[in-house]
Amino acid sequence: MGHILTPAERASIQIALAEAFVDSEVDYASIAERIRGYDLKVVEDILYSEVAPVCFSNLETPVPPVWTGFQDEWLLTEIAKEISARETSWLRRSFDLLKVTWLRYSYGYIWKEIMKSHDLK
Repeated sequence: MGHILTPAERASIQIALAEAFVDSEVDYASIAERIRGYDLKVVEDILYSEVAPVCFSNLETPVPPVWTGFQDEWLLTEIAKEISARETSWLRRSFDLLKVTWLRYSYGYIWKEIMKSHDLK
């Protein structure tokens, strides 16, 4: 599966994966449906290196505001900012590698849940 994602495909994957970070009940089946057909290795990387760094703090807030979902526009802008900061700073890249490793560990359950739903189909 050597398909390179178009910016639109990548954005729709990012938006789908961000749903895993809402405070309400997460619909993993819906997320799994929306990533179907894409290279799962690539999707998993997008989850932990692009979406999670921007969204995880939503789950860490002790008293989160009522939060129904991420504003798509905001999400995509924040992810773009993260990626460009990484590209311009060696220190930021090193720090983000550690952060992504931690996110994969702490939020490993998210990918497992998505895969459970994915494999049901």
